[in-house]
Amino acid sequence: MIVTVTLNPALDLTYAVDALVPHGTHRVSTVAERPGGKGLNVARVLHTLGEPVLATGLLGGATGNRVAGLLTAEGVRSSFVRIAGETRRTVAVVDDTDATGFWEPGPAITAGEWSLFLAEFRELLGPATVVTLSGSLPPGVPIDAYAQLIALAEAVAVPTVLDTSGAALRAGLLAGPTVAKPNAEELAAILHTANVRRPGPWGLAETVRALSAGPVVVSRGAAGLVAVAGDDVWECVPPVPVEGNPTGAGDACVAALARGLRDRTPWPDLLSDAVALSAAAVAAPVAGAFDPDVYRQTQATATPVAATPDTTPPVVASADTATPVAASPDTTPPAGGTRVRTHR
Repeated sequence: MIVTVTLNPALDLTYAVDALVPHGTHRVSTVAERPGGKGLNVARVLHTLGEPVLATGLLGGATGNRVAGLLTAEGVRSSFVRIAGETRRTVAVVDDTDATGFWEPGPAITAGEWSLFLAEFRELLGPATVVTLSGSLPPGVPIDAYAQLIALAEAVAVPTVLDTSGAALRAGLLAGPTVAKPNAEELAAILHTANVRRPGPWGLAETVRALSAGPVVVSRGAAGLVAVAGDDVWECVPPVPVEGNPTGAGDACVAALARGLRDRTPWPDLLSDAVALSAAAVAAPVAGAFDPDVYRQTQATATPVAATPDTTPPVVASADTATPVAASPDTTPPAGGTRVRTHR
């Protein structure tokens, strides 16, 4: 079972308009209401794919009740810790070419509520095959919250996929997730530079290696994905452009990465699947959904950018004898059952 963590969930509202004009008045053609937050989008994509998944996080108030009810109505299993504050709302205004988002900050979380969540998370690690850690942190949650969760998962040999930004991303990378999935802008932000916003694969790889010793998959929007794993670099670009709502594309990518970690999918096939699922999410009208036809038709080819001497999956040690694996002997992402890290 894949467990998705959303510490700052939301009730997502999506407004469709003909064209977004700053300072203008817009007539909304359709309104969609969905359980929101990056981790819940991951859970919904996995559920649609038929994968066993359970969503967890922090929910509170009437808005939190609505989010939980919408998840139940979609058939997504969940186990949330209840909080005193009111769960936030987000609004995405979508036209024919792009989306503009308005995100509320989220409720303040008490130390006691965070302790309750840590206890819940430990329980859920028992049946978990992979854990995804996605999105922003609400006020009151420690900035190293994801690092704490990564350490708990590592202690019981459960792989993790980290997708966050800012100080939470920096702290999380130091904890060594199995795979991290920032986008290029998020990397630029934590380095306080614009030089990595749209780099080539080689420059991006050097940036990644300055921040993390483990595998990192960087999303670049329409330019596709770059995976950096030790000395190996892979690039995968969509074969055709897809227009629509990009809001949930990164979450669909995380869903593909989580499934690939569980199944020990080699990097080329994993990146191809992640690009196709991301493109299919862009073609869907709301985050957390994807277009099945686009998913089937948008298979890309991942190509090595750096030397890749072997394509054999790594030998994985048992949970109690896990040892580091030297950089670049293979092209398969770390798998469930142990914590595998690459070092330069």
